[in-house]
Amino acid sequence: MSDSALILLAFLLPLVGAFGIVLCGRWPNLRETVTLVTAALTGLTVIELYGRFQQGGLNVVQLAEPLPGLAISFEIEPLGMLFALVASLLWFVTSVYAIGYMRGHGEANQTRFYTMFAIAISAALGVAFAGNLFTLFLFYEVLTISTYPLVAHAGTEKARQGARTYLAILLGTSIGLQLLAILITYAAAGTLDFRAGGILAGKLDPAWAGLLLALFVFGIGKAAVMPFHRWLPAAMVAPTPVSALLHAVAVVKAGVFTVLKVTIYIFGTDFITESHANDWIIWFAGATILLASLIAMTRDNLKSRLAYSTVSQLSYIVLGALLANQMGLLGGSLHIAMHAFGKITLFFAAGAILVAAHKTEISEMGGLGRAMPITFGAFLIGSLSIIGLPPFGGMWSKWYLALGTIDAAQWMLLGVLLLSSLLNIAYLLPIPIRAFFGKAPDGTSYTKIKEAPVTCLLAMVVTSLACLVLFFYPGPFYELASMVAGVE
Repeated sequence: MSDSALILLAFLLPLVGAFGIVLCGRWPNLRETVTLVTAALTGLTVIELYGRFQQGGLNVVQLAEPLPGLAISFEIEPLGMLFALVASLLWFVTSVYAIGYMRGHGEANQTRFYTMFAIAISAALGVAFAGNLFTLFLFYEVLTISTYPLVAHAGTEKARQGARTYLAILLGTSIGLQLLAILITYAAAGTLDFRAGGILAGKLDPAWAGLLLALFVFGIGKAAVMPFHRWLPAAMVAPTPVSALLHAVAVVKAGVFTVLKVTIYIFGTDFITESHANDWIIWFAGATILLASLIAMTRDNLKSRLAYSTVSQLSYIVLGALLANQMGLLGGSLHIAMHAFGKITLFFAAGAILVAAHKTEISEMGGLGRAMPITFGAFLIGSLSIIGLPPFGGMWSKWYLALGTIDAAQWMLLGVLLLSSLLNIAYLLPIPIRAFFGKAPDGTSYTKIKEAPVTCLLAMVVTSLACLVLFFYPGPFYELASMVAGVE
């Protein structure tokens, strides 16, 4: 198969799978088989793309040119390859988990769930492989719209309200701010193609660079930089596999990925530093890291605490992009993968607790770890990786981000990273400690509580082990991130 056909196959496979899921909706076993087979084939296709990319292959694919000079095109570059690997590999693991969760929790409308999930993955891969800002914007919007039914899945008034908030903020920021930034970019540069070194140097007055960068950072609402973050906690009304999709596999990663793409291939790091475009906007990322961590500490609901944790962790990546130096870009790019495996483990554990013990509040989980040791053991591993402690993968991305602040002589931002890691400890580690060593509230007996369905456990074990493996063997993610950052 040609390189061009393989690129198209990568994001068309999930669409074909979505059609197959609809056709097989009356037969749950067959429907879920189609889901798993499609996810596996998509993952294998992306792995094949990675192999060809490493050998220097892969061409640009132009699908159409709806407007003169604005083509729908696809191209493989290191950052997109990294994001595609994360999204496609975790889709399969999440699908395995979802089978146990959706059945164990007795969820309705499962055919719609699996269908929209597949469409969302297709959109995420379209974002990853976009050859220009026009194509990326189109798939960015498809991703927003396709995940709306997933957020509203429960059908309750609370779910519908959360979904409306989700849609309003993401569409509002992308159309009101990001689209405006794209139009300004096209007017200034005459192109929206992604190019190494950027397209704005010599085309845009440096005095306006900071404002344009702010339009992009805030307009990319999926990056959840405060004050445009409320959609993410609001979306926690969705089923846990959807939360995993939002926080680890596709949606938020599409946001921070886009911030990195704009920084590297639209502005160019040299133009950002020379124009001082990042001088003030970088502090919004720093403030988001700390404020979201402080809010997370106040939340008793487990998914809500994890949601604010994600808001904080996303701004680590935004911070890496805005540092606009090699170590910052290396750390930010790596954090896409490292955070994905750690955070998806935490959400898998949260869903398992809900299915097996029907608990959502942290204060009610005292002693529960003795009845669910695998679940809370996985939660502990995911937490340690998010905190950034060795020997878990999250340590590497935080290490390089810290080096990025040192290279930029941003000592206060280094302090932000260090303080944030302490706050990570404060809001994550008490959960497994309470579960393993605490007492059950009001003399509750957990003798009848068992672990979640085996597929849920299997997915958790895989992702928690991945957190460990990524410490000792961080490639190929490290290799791709190094290429993004220009590190030899």
